[in-house]
Amino acid sequence: MLPLAYSSRWSRHSSPSPLGLLSELKLAVPWGHIAVKVWGLQKNPPVLCLHGWLDNANSFDKLIPFLPKDFCYVAMDFGGHGLSTHYSPGLPYYHHNFVSEVRRVVSAFKWTRLSLLGHSFGGVVGGLFACMFPEMVDKLILLDSTPLLMDLNEVENIMTYRRKNIEQTLKVEDSQKPPGIFSPEEMLHELLTKNSHLNEDCGELLLQRGTTKVAEGLVLNRDQRLSWPQYSFDFMGKELTMHSLRRLQASVLIIKALDGYYDVRRENDLNKASFLLMLDILRSTLKERFQFVEIPGNHYIHMNKPQIVADIIRSFLQGPPRTTPSRL
Repeated sequence: MLPLAYSSRWSRHSSPSPLGLLSELKLAVPWGHIAVKVWGLQKNPPVLCLHGWLDNANSFDKLIPFLPKDFCYVAMDFGGHGLSTHYSPGLPYYHHNFVSEVRRVVSAFKWTRLSLLGHSFGGVVGGLFACMFPEMVDKLILLDSTPLLMDLNEVENIMTYRRKNIEQTLKVEDSQKPPGIFSPEEMLHELLTKNSHLNEDCGELLLQRGTTKVAEGLVLNRDQRLSWPQYSFDFMGKELTMHSLRRLQASVLIIKALDGYYDVRRENDLNKASFLLMLDILRSTLKERFQFVEIPGNHYIHMNKPQIVADIIRSFLQGPPRTTPSRL
């Protein structure tokens, strides 16, 4: 648990919002701070929103105004992303570090129960948290994501993942390359070129929080060590995945975009077998506590079509709470 000082050493900036007061907070952590945005009254049931890899808390700006107003929504920037402090030199960005950050935020707000809303990698972080701390999570909402990362060839690949993570971290640290400076137009073009699922409006929204203005233009806020995400993830084999998912006490909703990350219509999609097996495990394990919805759209469906996504989330959030926890 965090000392009380962590929940009181906040800086705050507030502005009006359709859900009430929107606060910008900084939660103190040993390496600096975790930046969060808050919509609604903090006395309401909390929903912690977790963004995707290289994104930031602004990715929920379009969605949250359409969600039920009797909840408190908190969107955090993971370490090294958005307005949160970069990890200290020598400390790599491992998957479980982000799960630990979620626990720090939960402690700072003194929550005992909450719901989690995660997009992409944020969903994987939220899923792992819900498996580690099952008694704390009422509902888990995954946007084009899965609760865990399953690799059917884990025994073969795991050492390669770990080795490349270490090598890439050392390479970036040794290079000491200063961050690139771009004009707003160049920065947006670069982002949209690398991410075809984003439209211009959504790209600009992410860059508002993801860049800092300097005399010559804009620089990215995120840590350069985050450039190779696949080597920071914790993949699991089938048996460990099944064991972990059996610990879930939360109700789980997966909203899958038809043209998103997991496209089961493609015969050669390497993620297809793992994704379909994951769905089978969730259905058989959670039964009535699992919902799966497919909708037209791409990986950023929650930004491109927020009302459609919000309608699905609304009925799930306002549905009955969990009644029959799974056995640990």
